[in-house]
Amino acid sequence: MQAAVLRSSPGRLEIEDVAIDKPGSREVLVRTAHAGLCHSELHFMDGVWQVREASVMGHEGAGIVEAVGNDVSHVKPGDHVITCLSIFCGQCKYCLSGRPHLCANRSQVVARDTPVLRDSKGQALGQFASLGCFAEQMVVHEHAVVKIRDDMPLDTAALIGCGVTTGLGAVIRTAAVKPGSSVAVIGCGGIGLAAVQGARLMSAAPIVAVDISAEKLENAQRLGATHVVNAREVDAVQAVKELTGGGVDYSFEAIGTKKTAEQAFGMLARGGTATVIGMVPIGVTLDIPGAELFMSEKRIQGSLMGSNQFRTDMPWFIELYLDGRLKLDEMVSAHRPLDEINEGYDAMRGGIGTRTVIDFER
Repeated sequence: MQAAVLRSSPGRLEIEDVAIDKPGSREVLVRTAHAGLCHSELHFMDGVWQVREASVMGHEGAGIVEAVGNDVSHVKPGDHVITCLSIFCGQCKYCLSGRPHLCANRSQVVARDTPVLRDSKGQALGQFASLGCFAEQMVVHEHAVVKIRDDMPLDTAALIGCGVTTGLGAVIRTAAVKPGSSVAVIGCGGIGLAAVQGARLMSAAPIVAVDISAEKLENAQRLGATHVVNAREVDAVQAVKELTGGGVDYSFEAIGTKKTAEQAFGMLARGGTATVIGMVPIGVTLDIPGAELFMSEKRIQGSLMGSNQFRTDMPWFIELYLDGRLKLDEMVSAHRPLDEINEGYDAMRGGIGTRTVIDFER
């Protein structure tokens, strides 16, 4: 099969012929239908984060189950599924307390004696996030997939695998935004736009979108933002405070830089909460005015994959989409075949478009 491999950081993806193993116990073979391009891979391609080994990339996918190994109970061949990197054991204290996205035993769950993937020379390849969605097929643990209804379009479903779940979950689960609260979202890419929609679904008001792209700010308004701030033209923190009469109750950072994470805290009202969704690079520290933590009861927190419970969250998001309340088609800016994946990431790097979907099936 063909797959997109990253061999070094920084580096570009290489389309290679790759061999895939049969599914073992508790594993599932999925024929990949579609995969979304997420900014996370770009961090590794650009060297901001490092890959440990040559790996098939991709973690936002949807497809159809082709075969299952022994002891698989959640899915069967023919089922439509979404993959998720929040692989869980179901037994640790995090899983048992409703936080499976923080599972302490993830590495043991996905461990196997032989590699799933090998290149044309027989050398083992890694699976990014234990998934490797940029391939025609995937072998993953059954706790990495959720069965979905057959009438859900798989190209749209792929977006739910990461970006949509991360943005919606940060608002709904991590921050638990209350109706009538004021919200600001910094960064209007796929995750940021999902956060904007999460704020709309939670009946927040006002909802302020912040970006440096006029096109992305227009998209944010179409998806639920009541106000926009172009941070290329004005001071974002000051502008948000002026729009909201002193700051927001909740802010969400969806870019992953020191500056924007500090801005998320800076635009809070008294008692407000800043949630950092973006992948701030390892080693980067944030400068936060300590006195504001206790004098104004401001808080800052992280959100990993939207604090998801994906086996129940993703089917719910699908119902919201099919009911017309969650806008996903509007978030897709391009479809490309696998051999144009680097061009898709070049567009992302240049700030062009919202979400590109790789089509394995036409």
